[in-house]
Amino acid sequence: MTKNQIINETINFVKEQLKEAEGGHDWFHIERVYKNAVLIAKEENVDIFIVSLGALLHDIADSKFHNGDETIGPKIAREFLENLNVDEDSISHVIQIIENISFKGGNTTQAFTSAELDVIQDADRLDAIGAIGIARCFNYGGFKNRPLYDPEISPNLKMTKEEYKNSKAPTINHFYEKLLLLKDRMNTSEGKKIAQQRHSFMEGFLEQFYNEWEGIN
Repeated sequence: MTKNQIINETINFVKEQLKEAEGGHDWFHIERVYKNAVLIAKEENVDIFIVSLGALLHDIADSKFHNGDETIGPKIAREFLENLNVDEDSISHVIQIIENISFKGGNTTQAFTSAELDVIQDADRLDAIGAIGIARCFNYGGFKNRPLYDPEISPNLKMTKEEYKNSKAPTINHFYEKLLLLKDRMNTSEGKKIAQQRHSFMEGFLEQFYNEWEGIN
């Protein structure tokens, strides 16, 4: 099986696996991350095969929807890739990407680094900011039945990994606890350039949100 055939098989597999997924973590999220990863990869010295597989499989079983279990995604990805007879070095690299791509509150040390992870991480983070990032944020907040905003509840910028995973804070707080932090945590020059524009869009949204909340306009 050629690398292109493996990538196509992976696309079909992910589409099937995520057909009932929550709107912010469904196939369309994967597709956007995949496309952004391929775009960023053109400017970087990376293995596009690893970038493609890592992007396609990075959220195959997001722990948020599996009682916090972070082992399910890597297990599913490994079994799938082994069934396609992908070489062990490539499988191991993809699994390490899946295990280390997540934000996890921002106070967790990343245990693995690679140029391919940098590209996919930027692509994933780009989908968490800007117009789509805002839409995904409120979609997930609604999915978890969280309030839009509560002026009495301040953002917590020093959450542990467990506090971040179990947070029930209002959706607006998530902008300060994650989304607005991502611009300065991008890895690649192309990722940083795209993130700046999307970051500015979120700042404008928040300004308008607070004005409407206070009845200013």
